Amino acid sequence: MQENEIISVPLHLNFEKSIKMKKVNIAIFASGGGTNCENIIRYFKDSDEVCTALVISNKAEAPVLGKALKLGVPVQVVTKAELNDEAVMMPLLQQYAIDFIVLAGFLPLVPDFLIEAFPRRIVNIHPSLLPKFGGKGMWGHHVHEAVKAAGETETGMTVHWVTPVCDGGDIIAQYRVALSPEDSADVISEKEHALEMKYYPLVILRALNETF
Repeated sequence: MQENEIISVPLHLNFEKSIKMKKVNIAIFASGGGTNCENIIRYFKDSDEVCTALVISNKAEAPVLGKALKLGVPVQVVTKAELNDEAVMMPLLQQYAIDFIVLAGFLPLVPDFLIEAFPRRIVNIHPSLLPKFGGKGMWGHHVHEAVKAAGETETGMTVHWVTPVCDGGDIIAQYRVALSPEDSADVISEKEHALEMKYYPLVILRALNETF
């Protein structure tokens, strides 16, 4: 299995874990199992420069909440109405002095007021090589099934800046992996998820370096 990186925005930064910048507090928004969230928390756990200060979920039953709490990270559940209420979200993020937002399997659309308050300070991961298989309704297994149905010979992950256009923000980095005709949607998912676990924290670090 060969992996190839596509850098669409020339950041000219390395992958060193120790970086010179001000202390940055990040909030992770997640809706599901939390494997990416847990991976990110562990990656920055001993960092002097980056702190995972808060995990937010729109689902009270999401396993991500328990994983975050076990790792000592505060959690908050927000309803759809609360997510879209500036008077709720902005004080919450200010309470934890949040500088940067990471989406890790977060299904609701981020409201415009948050994007305006955090310009080029919100990143998202998408389980395909955007612009392929992006947009409304394309998340999780829907993406991998579409990749399979299209007979793609490769897939991958994309990390991009969040804008009001769903999956339309500037690409920060992409990683790809080869597929075989025998690969099921589940196998495609496993291959793509392995890229997420390996590279998402590193790309977050790049984005933080660029921003701070």
